[in-house]
Amino acid sequence: MERYATKLLLEWKNSANRRPLLVYGARQVGKTWLVREFAKANYAQLIELNFLTNESLKDIFNHDISPEYIVRQLEIRFNAKIDPDNALLFFDEIQESQRAMDSLKNFNDKAQQCNIIAAGSFLGVTIGRKPVGQTDQMTLYPMSFCEFLEAAGRDMMAAAIKRKDTDAMAGARDMLETLLRQYFYVGGMPAPVLEFVTNGNLNRVRELQHELLADYKGDFSKHIDIRNTPKIRMLWDSIPMHLFKENKKFVYKNIKSGGRAAEFEEAMQWLTDTGLIYKINKVETPKIPLKMHYKEDFFKLYMLDIGLFCAKAEIQQADVFAPKSDIVDDMNGALAEQFVLQELKASGISPIFYWGHGNGTSEIDFITQANGEAVPIEVKSAKNTKSKSLKVYMQKFNPSKAIRASLKNYGHDGNLLSVPLYMIGWV
Repeated sequence: MERYATKLLLEWKNSANRRPLLVYGARQVGKTWLVREFAKANYAQLIELNFLTNESLKDIFNHDISPEYIVRQLEIRFNAKIDPDNALLFFDEIQESQRAMDSLKNFNDKAQQCNIIAAGSFLGVTIGRKPVGQTDQMTLYPMSFCEFLEAAGRDMMAAAIKRKDTDAMAGARDMLETLLRQYFYVGGMPAPVLEFVTNGNLNRVRELQHELLADYKGDFSKHIDIRNTPKIRMLWDSIPMHLFKENKKFVYKNIKSGGRAAEFEEAMQWLTDTGLIYKINKVETPKIPLKMHYKEDFFKLYMLDIGLFCAKAEIQQADVFAPKSDIVDDMNGALAEQFVLQELKASGISPIFYWGHGNGTSEIDFITQANGEAVPIEVKSAKNTKSKSLKVYMQKFNPSKAIRASLKNYGHDGNLLSVPLYMIGWV
């Protein structure tokens, strides 16, 4: 399966100002696999260290973190001469060794010829020093819709989307909607995708999704204070309920009676930092930069993957694949919003907020910025694309571009672009 992040890794490798690379991403999004495949295609040698499964590796760094000493020790341990220009040093689960993290600064200062990639599922919540300004960084997300299509052998369909061939997509609309439903159910986590494209076993896909969800819950008790474990589980389990509501604003009292921000803020920060959830804050005034105008206390929460969202919400196969199913229309557009956010994240779109006016009477699902201005993105279901909120926004702020994502074909009416859901990642 191809991951588009490989292109980013190649750009990093060929950069004249290359620094050690930190790869962020939630557990099981494919970080280790990606680095190994990249090494196979671009290096003569891969030296892989996993600080979680091999505790003895920490001894090397505990003694000395100078590049010369580390390389010499690795040559002895792996019984191989390391050529800095043709070898990739891969420090996996680096958050387990603070000294290994500290060594990245020394490699950047004294051994820039070395190719180093470090990854970890809990880098975002690492306690201790981080080599700020001494590393390059990237985040790996679940597989996008086009990556899913290519994995399923639908290369021509993915190519049409990427080159924005709107005529071809209009002619294949029924097929695209079927493939989109498949993606809604399977999602973009590599293990379920591989099962689906290899065997087509949707029952096994759901089993793998539940295994991932169970693994994440197991992480809660392993990596955080036991006093916060119940809070994280309650918050984690409440996300589908919030997104199914017409007003998707996150409300603490919906987690439990009397719930307050102070009680759950650490739990929410942990889930956000590990990449398991996305926190999308509200802006009322769409001025650039948007980050200067967001409301900390008003936000929506989404999960990292739409397939895991369906599994957690117990959405069944018949709900998605039945001929008369209105899964995109139902549940107040929760699946469509989750999908669009996931595609925007995978495309590197940043920042992402949502726009709200007054007491919530008008809301735009997402808003980002491009070419020096704010760009609203309204997500609608297949049967209803009318939006009072978008009309209010456009009359109030007169943006040069606004986007409405739905299952309708591509088109435009003045400054309003109508974009098919499956194309949103390439707009």
